[in-house]
Amino acid sequence: MGQPRRRGYPYGHHHRCPRRIALPAAALALLFFAVSLLSVSLLSTPPLADPRTGLGTSSSRRFLRRYPVCADPSTRLGRLFRAARSDCFSLFLCLSPQANGSGGELDVSESGEAFIVQTHGMIERDDLWHSKHASNFYGCSNCSSKFLDSSVTTQPERYLIVVTSGGLNQQRTGIIDAVVAAHILNATLVVPKLDQTSFWKDSSNFSEIFDMDWFISFLAKDVKIIKEPPEKGGKAMKPYKMRVPRKCTPRCYLNRVLPALLKKHVIRMTKYDYRLSNKLDTELQKLRCRVNYHALKFTDSIQELGEKLIQRMRERSRYFIALHLRFEPDMLAFSGCYYGGGEKERRELAAIRRRWRTLHIRDPEKGRRQGRCPLTPEEVGLMLRALGYRSDVHIYVASGEIYGGEDTLAPLKALFPNFHTKETLTSQEELAPFLKFSSRMAAIDFIVCDESDAFVANNIGNMAKILAGRRRYFGHKRTIRPNAKQLYPLFMKRENMSWDAFSAQMRTVQKGYMGEPMEITPGRGEFHANPAACICEKTGGNTVVKSISRSNQELVNDTGTKKAVGRPPYPVYTDEEADGSDTEDDPENTARGEMIDVEPDDDSVVRQEDPELEEILSD
Repeated sequence: MGQPRRRGYPYGHHHRCPRRIALPAAALALLFFAVSLLSVSLLSTPPLADPRTGLGTSSSRRFLRRYPVCADPSTRLGRLFRAARSDCFSLFLCLSPQANGSGGELDVSESGEAFIVQTHGMIERDDLWHSKHASNFYGCSNCSSKFLDSSVTTQPERYLIVVTSGGLNQQRTGIIDAVVAAHILNATLVVPKLDQTSFWKDSSNFSEIFDMDWFISFLAKDVKIIKEPPEKGGKAMKPYKMRVPRKCTPRCYLNRVLPALLKKHVIRMTKYDYRLSNKLDTELQKLRCRVNYHALKFTDSIQELGEKLIQRMRERSRYFIALHLRFEPDMLAFSGCYYGGGEKERRELAAIRRRWRTLHIRDPEKGRRQGRCPLTPEEVGLMLRALGYRSDVHIYVASGEIYGGEDTLAPLKALFPNFHTKETLTSQEELAPFLKFSSRMAAIDFIVCDESDAFVANNIGNMAKILAGRRRYFGHKRTIRPNAKQLYPLFMKRENMSWDAFSAQMRTVQKGYMGEPMEITPGRGEFHANPAACICEKTGGNTVVKSISRSNQELVNDTGTKKAVGRPPYPVYTDEEADGSDTEDDPENTARGEMIDVEPDDDSVVRQEDPELEEILSD
């Protein structure tokens, strides 16, 4: 009788391989030869480079990283090269990691523990590029049937003109709230006027940054918007100027602004930023989201250059990090922090700080302990490396002038040599049309940061808030905010810790600061950073349960059930603390409910003695 035929696996799987005793001699010889070479190399090479240096240039590290992903921690040699299993397919994988397309590489911790690192820089055990629970949530800002069309609500001879304040993103908040204010007042909104005179000194108008026609048409059913102020008898109607207090509620608008609007017909509100309460009903919050996430589109020229930069980053790497470094001299002076630069640093930052007469002197050390200071570029790099991002990850840095220049950036570039900016990714001809306009330059950075696979916000300014909220709305894309208060003591003792211990503590400290859903208690926090009313939750398939603004600190786990999150690890701001710089600008009579008409025609001369403290945080 002939030998029975070996049964094959279905679906084209490999045949079972013979036992070890039946392996061909050639395969065994090849295996032992490879292991012997590796063993000799391990005994003769120096210790691995400390990951904190980010250099990793030793020949031993380069050699080990190119070995296949076959590790077993039971033995010293096994940590780097797992013994072949009893089947030939496993042997093939050990000898050729590319066989299954994994592209994996072996990395080694300071203690010798081996772990798998994907070639795009992600530790397999910890997905650093995607939010684990993102698929359970999505942005939802459509209005309900109770929200009346503008053709019904808009009243004749009611026109609202607003003049925004600050840099690009601070102005963006003003534009958003202007639309909501016009809806509350049943008024026609004139396309907002952008701040052209304050700290940023950008002469751009609305249509040079945003697509004005799209803005008007997209919001047509929400609010009637016109491009130019209304005319009467062939002449522009003279507006009545006034200013509302910070965080003005809908009732505040009806009590303070509406009487003037009914009498004067055209109201011009100046210094318009954060002039609307965070606490609005769901319909008005959703209107905010429609403006912010859908109606405000950059002009074609800005959008095209931003997309070119994204494409060039993608050509270099499948995934990339965008970092809003925010380590400019003005930012550091405003923060009152100290970074170890001695008397020279104290003298230079103190000179800048004197611009703001109302800025009180702060205790620099206390500020660091309280987490009110931006991380240094080196600390940002150490945080990312400790979280698991490898040195071959590409980083796009959105920033202005860095305090200390290249000397300050050197440690970050050593940790992440693939360091890019809009200036390094473009030619002089491409960037020339934008160079003289700070808001347009900021818009380019905004586009790249928004589309990055991981965004790191090293501050609590307006750009960080708006991008954090936008990335939540569009799928909870990975957004990392340093837990500065807890990181400060960790950085202080890092020299006395092993890299493994530092990395483990870093991952613990940053839990809750990685852009996961429900990190912030629904209904709390600055709305633009946490647009909870505009994010809905799924429970299965495409069934929508509710907006997370009405949920109770719940997180959906892998099984579809819910669990309480407990105390939110993300900082919770009160309304008064939300933008970090609220001051009551209006005279005492505003508090008594009286309207103001005390401003000169030229808004640029208002309050020159205090050049707007909050502007330095606007981007």
